[in-house]
Amino acid sequence: METKGLKILVHASAFFAPFLVPFIVYLMSEDKDVKRLSIEALLFQLVLGALIFVSSLLVIVLIGIPLLIVFGLIGVIIPILGIINALNDEYFSYPIVGSWYN
Repeated sequence: METKGLKILVHASAFFAPFLVPFIVYLMSEDKDVKRLSIEALLFQLVLGALIFVSSLLVIVLIGIPLLIVFGLIGVIIPILGIINALNDEYFSYPIVGSWYN
């Protein structure tokens, strides 16, 4: 499978297997860009999961409801932007975690 298809798969995995697919792609791919992208996607999903968990605990204080909405939208929009950039063969780095990994 070419790298464009693997990049699209890693981004789209946020909707069906956000932890498993990037990990498997990281282990099986030999391309450096695909490995970087799969690690970033995995870290992004872990950070987003932690933020959603903390927001769900804050629902009791009512500030968690808007945070859940914002983080939910981020979890949908960012992978879609990644898919669009992968289709156009453009560089994409996940926000926040891209600066950790690079």
